Amino acid sequence: MIQDHHLLPCYHEGVIEAGCDEAGRGCLAGSVYAAAVILPPDYANPLLNDSKQLSEKARYQLREQIEHDAVAWALGVVTAEEIDKMNILRASITAMHRALDQLKVRPQELIIDGNKFYPYGNLPYTTIVKGDGKYLSIAAASILAKTYRDDYMRQIHQEYPFYGWDHNAGYPTKEHRQGIAEHGISPYHRKTYNLLGDTQLSLDFDFG
Repeated sequence: MIQDHHLLPCYHEGVIEAGCDEAGRGCLAGSVYAAAVILPPDYANPLLNDSKQLSEKARYQLREQIEHDAVAWALGVVTAEEIDKMNILRASITAMHRALDQLKVRPQELIIDGNKFYPYGNLPYTTIVKGDGKYLSIAAASILAKTYRDDYMRQIHQEYPFYGWDHNAGYPTKEHRQGIAEHGISPYHRKTYNLLGDTQLSLDFDFG
């Protein structure tokens, strides 16, 4: 659903707040990417929204704007090999921690998309379900995580063109699974995932 109202500038007023989100949790292949973004106080951008609600062109245009306007932003990445060792929930949160590690400005509060997070040092945090459709900094993080991950998937598609990663980004599409059935798996596949599906396609993954 497209929001018919502007997203909120912050959850906590008067503090340096970073919004965090990830992309690629539901994928069969590739790293999971996360971003952390600190926006200026009272920042407004009516075009910002959850990355899943935007066209690809709009996402890339907004990425430039976010990088220009943000007080600080950073990315964190966890590889497929690491995902297999630690499980996807821990991997997603670890990617967010890695993004936070890279921020040039230290936040005082964190707002996290979703309902689970592990403490990051002693920083207070709030988890917000569908936060990427509610708060500007989480929406901005969702756009950075999604676009940089898409760039990476297009890059590794050059090495392994059998799976359609340049347009399915590693999600469990019919074409992707057919590629696995015909060519086997690549070093980028998550071996702990149900790669061939066998009609057990997860119904709850989102293309984030």
